[in-house]
Amino acid sequence: MTAPRPSVQSRADLHDDEILGKAYDARLAARLWKVTRPYRHVVLISAFLFLPISALELLQPYLMKVAIDSHILRGDWTGLTAVATAFLLALAGLYALRALQSYLMHLTGQRVMHDLRHRLFAHAQKMDAAFFDRNPVGRLMTRILNDVEAVSEMFGSGVVAILGDLVTLAGVVVVMLAMNWRLALVTFALVPLLFLVAAYFRARARTAYRGLRTRLARLNAFLQESLQGMTVIQLFAREPQERQRFQALNADYRDAQFRSTAYDASLYVVVEAIGSAAIALLLWYGGGQIWDGVLTFGGLVAFLEYTNRFFLPIRDLGAKYAVMQAAMASSERIFGLLDLEPAIQSGTDGDGAPAQARAGVGPARSRPPVVEFRNVWLAYEGEEWVLRDCSFAVKAGECVALVGVTGAGKSTIARLMNRSYDVTRGRVLVGGMDVREWDLTALRRHVGLIPQDVFLFTGSVEGNLRLSGDGIVSREVLERAVASANARSFIESLPDGFRYRIRERGANLSQGQRQLLAIARALVYNPAVLVLDEATSSVDPESEALIQSAMGRLLAGRTSLVIAHRLSTVKMADRILILHKGRVREEGTHAELLRLGGIYARLYELQRGG
Repeated sequence: MTAPRPSVQSRADLHDDEILGKAYDARLAARLWKVTRPYRHVVLISAFLFLPISALELLQPYLMKVAIDSHILRGDWTGLTAVATAFLLALAGLYALRALQSYLMHLTGQRVMHDLRHRLFAHAQKMDAAFFDRNPVGRLMTRILNDVEAVSEMFGSGVVAILGDLVTLAGVVVVMLAMNWRLALVTFALVPLLFLVAAYFRARARTAYRGLRTRLARLNAFLQESLQGMTVIQLFAREPQERQRFQALNADYRDAQFRSTAYDASLYVVVEAIGSAAIALLLWYGGGQIWDGVLTFGGLVAFLEYTNRFFLPIRDLGAKYAVMQAAMASSERIFGLLDLEPAIQSGTDGDGAPAQARAGVGPARSRPPVVEFRNVWLAYEGEEWVLRDCSFAVKAGECVALVGVTGAGKSTIARLMNRSYDVTRGRVLVGGMDVREWDLTALRRHVGLIPQDVFLFTGSVEGNLRLSGDGIVSREVLERAVASANARSFIESLPDGFRYRIRERGANLSQGQRQLLAIARALVYNPAVLVLDEATSSVDPESEALIQSAMGRLLAGRTSLVIAHRLSTVKMADRILILHKGRVREEGTHAELLRLGGIYARLYELQRGG
């Protein structure tokens, strides 16, 4: 049985993917600077390169002016050769510095991306089970992959390009005013119109980009759900309907992309047109000044070149704005996740388990602990109680079976023991100590859980068995665990034995084989307390017999709780608890409960077909 999932959002929910930030947010920029602090020397070198790059950018038009006025018009080919050589050297230096700056900023971006992903993944590992119930896997992957990628792109083509453009623009304005302030004012006369146009398109581009993000989030969510549920889709022959839904979402995203692109293209075209108009004014006004002898021909050519450099970054404003906005929005979501505190915090007592139990490779402790539930209440939402004043105890070394209808709270009890969830009221004690006082790592090495849906990782059989041993489990221990779990014969039948590659989620193994590997893994893990949640619910009779036999060896010498729907699997238990509507209603052995003629007896008769 799967633990119920809360249906309302809480403080531990992530921001929606549709949220957009400002193109620049000082608060987020300050936090990003802290992330880049280990690489600040690289960032500072990149920043210092702006000055020589801008100087070389500004030098080229001036060299053209000198070449025309001082050498071409005068027929001085020797001097022209020197100027041309200087021009080529300036180009070579400019491209070399640009390449170095691009390399340094992309290097910074990649390092920041690496660090942020590491922090996000480590932080996600600390979050409680309820957090993963509320937040889809696809959204978490978007945080760790796409959002971090957007921040990295900001270093390569966002903030760097904008800062470089600002330095170059400032230099262009100074040079143009110094050369001929009247001609410069002719160029700048169109700047107010330029900013009005840019503001107009920026507002609409923001709306279009918001729609684009919304549709991309919907498309990703649908795609993830469809791929995960492809077996069900094929089972019910829903391929045509799902293709139609995907086609509609895909077309909607395409149309939103067209709208966003249209605004970017329109901004580019309008700015280009205004720039061309400025050049036309320069030709008209500058030509008159040449006629009056106030301006040289080379000076006019230089002005035209400076004007192009003035309007070029403005033409690219749309793309840079989108990069910065995406980076700020992604930063908001990244730091929003990093700022979330896990609802379940580790206790301060790290000595709750002995060293062998924490290592997970030694023999089971000689005196298994007592597990006790004292007046436990749990609700996932409001007053919808899953457990209601639930109390019981499992003695040291005792095997207790937990039985009840679907939704009675059996799996919830299992997950309270290792603090996947915390109680709303009451206490859960392991070894006489409240689980909230345990160090989480020690507790989860002390209390093992074999879930109904066994999860196997992609990799070898041996790698999956060594999950609990931190790589220090000997082959002898593995062999003993496999033999005790009745898994040796099927592992030896695999093409590469222990090196056999398991596909995603163990797709190339049967349910029974996955359960046997889970039991072997638990034997390697060797916890003092063990919970088995529906271990034989979905296996064939032959596999069930193997699992039952292995369970006998697995549970020996441990405090154990066995959750089962099949009542035939709980006869081996020392005691059986009947959970009904969140409370323990009956308890006893199989024979005692049948004589009682209560809930257990009715369930038993129903399963027998009575």
